[in-house]
Amino acid sequence: MAEAAVRYLRSAGAAPLEPLPRPALRCVRADERAPVGQAEFRRVLGSFATGVVVVTAPGADGRGPAGFACQSFSSLSLDPPLVAFMVGRTSTTWPRIARAGVFCVNVLAAHQGGLCRGFAVSGADKFAGVAFDAAPVSGSPRLADTLAWVDCTVHAVHTGGDHLIVVGRVDALGTSDSAEERAPLLFHQGRFL
Repeated sequence: MAEAAVRYLRSAGAAPLEPLPRPALRCVRADERAPVGQAEFRRVLGSFATGVVVVTAPGADGRGPAGFACQSFSSLSLDPPLVAFMVGRTSTTWPRIARAGVFCVNVLAAHQGGLCRGFAVSGADKFAGVAFDAAPVSGSPRLADTLAWVDCTVHAVHTGGDHLIVVGRVDALGTSDSAEERAPLLFHQGRFL
């Protein structure tokens, strides 16, 4: 489609398009005050409802599998197929997922608030009593009874303030048989919907 647009513009005698200048980027210095307070930031952005997922990875360090609850997940690109999630830089689970180099995103259904809370706890055995099988490519835990799963390889990791932006290349994905009949687990203003 882009090639067709370029051919059309050339045939119509249009002047070549000049690239837009790149915006000047700079980091906020440590001595600069943030333009908005954290409490206000959290309150206002809490107005945006998000889906909830659990990101899992196989045990790559001689320990069991790793996983954490995440509400900052999104699709990123169709070609190539990429997804992204954000994780706090202080997470103790992320280094284990990074060492594995692969992960599975498990999209939670509305009835799985308890499962989400279990994966939000730090230091506990998050997989105790949790049914799962292995995702087909990565072997990451694919949790039972979720709406969908996305099996990925870590593609890139970028810094974003106090979080990391993890980009995953999608290797396989699927939905449960009853996904169309069930609602997703949503998080809005500090609570599940």
